Amino acid sequence: MMNLSRSVALISLFLLPLLSFSFSIDNPTDRRVLVLLDDLSLKSSHSIFFNSLKSRGFDLDFKLAEDSKLALQRYGQYLYDGLIIFAPSTERLGGSLDSKSIADFVDSGRDLILSADTSASDLIRGIATECGVDFDEDSSAMVIDHSSFSVSDVDGDHTLIAADDLVKSDVILGKTKIEAPVLFRGVAHSLNPTNNLVLKVLSASPSAYSANPSSKLSSPPQLTGSAISLVSVMQARNNARVVISGSLQLFSDRLLRSGVQKAGSPNQYEKSGNEQFVTELSKWVFHERGHLKAGSLVHHRVGETDEPAIYRIKDDLEFSVEIYEWSGKSWEPYVANDVQVQFYMMSPYVLKTLSTDKKGLFHTSFKVPDVYGVFQFKVEYEKLGYTTLSLSKQIPVRPYRHNEYERFIPTAYPYYGACFTTMAGFFVFSFVYLYHK
Repeated sequence: MMNLSRSVALISLFLLPLLSFSFSIDNPTDRRVLVLLDDLSLKSSHSIFFNSLKSRGFDLDFKLAEDSKLALQRYGQYLYDGLIIFAPSTERLGGSLDSKSIADFVDSGRDLILSADTSASDLIRGIATECGVDFDEDSSAMVIDHSSFSVSDVDGDHTLIAADDLVKSDVILGKTKIEAPVLFRGVAHSLNPTNNLVLKVLSASPSAYSANPSSKLSSPPQLTGSAISLVSVMQARNNARVVISGSLQLFSDRLLRSGVQKAGSPNQYEKSGNEQFVTELSKWVFHERGHLKAGSLVHHRVGETDEPAIYRIKDDLEFSVEIYEWSGKSWEPYVANDVQVQFYMMSPYVLKTLSTDKKGLFHTSFKVPDVYGVFQFKVEYEKLGYTTLSLSKQIPVRPYRHNEYERFIPTAYPYYGACFTTMAGFFVFSFVYLYHK
């Protein structure tokens, strides 16, 4: 029994370093991804998307969503850096997985791709709700658009949408514009108005609505027009990223290879924009793009290089910070003109926009305000698609010492003059009083 315990302890010692080798600030790109499927045939029907991830260095672990051995953690360490759930009809996940464990996975700073369709279970809907997205309550409803459908929609119910209302963000969807419409067939969802972290990436057109395509409308649909989101993303406050799609077919080889022509448009494309769309979106969600890191905050008096332990009011100081962006392979200097620093005590006394040398260094200089107390240098940077930076460093500010004031203050010259004038007047008065007959 003692030998068995020692063996388990030794195995744990060897495994823990391997398990802890995951998402890090020095190499933020996810590498180990768990893919949950409700049918293993999706490996072949969605092979283009999966092969794209593999070609970029991701290690995909395919498992059935109801596998009894499923686990995200072992020995208190996460086994995976990312999670893809392509199991919309699964009512209950296997092993130790449930909606809470997936929420904890995201809360730990890891990333999630969740896809649904008309068979979306309460489990999938619940996970989406946790991320600020609400799917249409009608389980039989699909997105229908009689104006922006694909002409290749052989069913004639106009549920194969040719969507081109994309978020205008080079960080999320890449710098190369997606020219061809994105084919979508699935369910609509809306964004929770109280959640300001979730964002529509692919929206429906104003003529779209959500309803059962096989039955006539008996009442106005709840979701209509541009309020319908087809694909949404969320970046949590801990910089974890989530993609939620209302269509599993969006990632399928059939739609990725399919040609597309939007109804009413003369433009015909040999290939839809799906492959470029899902590839660029996966680069963002797995931190291959838009991930920032910052060095320590550096400050000192003008003309000096050492960081002081305390400043004096009205000191002239210089401030700098280095910021870099992950390119997918290496850290590159981040270039922007909207990074600001606050000199903060209860409220900002100084707010300055930082200049950049375009090599990653952001810098400025300013005068310490004429207020003493405990201040903070604060850099809080939030920009669409980028990870959030929140840096601060505390520094006290003291008033002048008694021997640091000027010997003669210019503003006191009138008082000096009044004093000497009084003395001279008293002397003249005394002289006149004593010697005048």
